[in-house]
Amino acid sequence: MKKLLSLSLIALLAGCATGPRIDKSLTAKGQSSRVKFVVLHYTVANLPSSIKILTQQVVSSHYLLTDEKKPVIYGLVDETRQANHAGVSNWKNYSLLNTSSIGIEIVNPGFTETADGKRIWYPFPKEQIDELIPLLKKIVKDHNIPPENIIGHADIAPQRKQDPGPMFPWHELAKHGLTVWPDAAKVAAAKPGFEQLLPDALWFQEKLGTFGYAVARTGLLDKETRNVITAFQMRFRPMTIDGNPDAETAAMLEALVPSPPVAAPAPVPVPAVPAVPEPVVPPQT
Repeated sequence: MKKLLSLSLIALLAGCATGPRIDKSLTAKGQSSRVKFVVLHYTVANLPSSIKILTQQVVSSHYLLTDEKKPVIYGLVDETRQANHAGVSNWKNYSLLNTSSIGIEIVNPGFTETADGKRIWYPFPKEQIDELIPLLKKIVKDHNIPPENIIGHADIAPQRKQDPGPMFPWHELAKHGLTVWPDAAKVAAAKPGFEQLLPDALWFQEKLGTFGYAVARTGLLDKETRNVITAFQMRFRPMTIDGNPDAETAAMLEALVPSPPVAAPAPVPVPAVPAVPEPVVPPQT
């Protein structure tokens, strides 16, 4: 009897140790990946420092892409888990993007500042981008991420971040269908009109907000709005990133976020003219 009781107790404890029995033979149709975005960063540190920061501190990322002659991709956080790379962030209707994104840190110094305050930005070697593109393609396929949801840290936090900076080759990613890019013909067609009449600050705020940026619709060209314009220019027009709302920036926004067509005015009804009866000519006798 004691032996039987011992065996029963062992079986009971074994059942408790393995947890509840879950039948996974059924699957819900209404589900999707938790991953909605990919956020790209630069590390502003060399490789040893980047590894130390991203593995031994609170900040982390899912992947780290090195700057070696033959770059290596380190998987630091499993894609099913949250990494701490985005911080206070917003894009479209989402906030605090750590919970809904995959973060990729790319080893790059960022920029150095000269004595007169000018920033010298560092390029990304072709070898790095050649490793990044297949990684992005895999993530996009695994999580069904649309091109407009591959974004930079500056896009989701334009008031405090600049990465991956104006030297990052967004256009190269666009060639592979990995991000959006304004159609050159549409930009060229829209630019002359904006050179004649530049939209006001509210127009820019509306377009930037519709595209995805967090920007208040104040109608004022304040510092916060200029920071958002700068983030947009760093990504799509990196030759000039002064935060000024110029015609080219407006044309690019119009190409990415087209304005609804202006409805033609309804025709004014013309009152019908009453018909004049034909005169009756008496028959001749």
